[in-house]
Amino acid sequence: MSVEVGHLRSGEQVEMVVRRHWIVFAVIGIIFGIGVVFSCIVYALAWFWPVVHMFQICFWLVFSMCLYVGWLNHELDLFVVTNNRIIGIEQISFLNRTVSETILGQLQEVNSHTKGFFANILNFGSLDIQTAGNKTTLTMGIVPDVITQARKINNIADKYKDRSAQHKTQHIDLWNHSH
Repeated sequence: MSVEVGHLRSGEQVEMVVRRHWIVFAVIGIIFGIGVVFSCIVYALAWFWPVVHMFQICFWLVFSMCLYVGWLNHELDLFVVTNNRIIGIEQISFLNRTVSETILGQLQEVNSHTKGFFANILNFGSLDIQTAGNKTTLTMGIVPDVITQARKINNIADKYKDRSAQHKTQHIDLWNHSH
């Protein structure tokens, strides 16, 4: 759970980090394997033509860059849930990132969706966090153990709301005793 703590507010602690399911990276590995097979077939059929070597070099330059960008887009998507807020970081494309955050007091509901055969077998799904802020929903797809993740976020939000209610009650009591 390595997240930079330099951006946290005073008294704030990271409760959980939600990342993508490993299946995303397995798919990228399968695509890499298909590229290797394609490259081997092309080389085996036409190794004697000099242009094939240049084709192989260009193919691997472009293909490896596309795989890297695909991996990076999934690796950098995460939700950081602290004891005060939720920070959603979404890597939209290469050099294009969106960071959204909301305090736990604005959290309205956390929904989880699991759809399809592989999603149910491999236990992943979509996590939607609805807030009362400007951006109404934080969404991340292909989240591992999505039902448990949603329940944990709800529990953290409930603790925050209980702390806030106790703090307000204590503040009102102090105000009443001073007057």
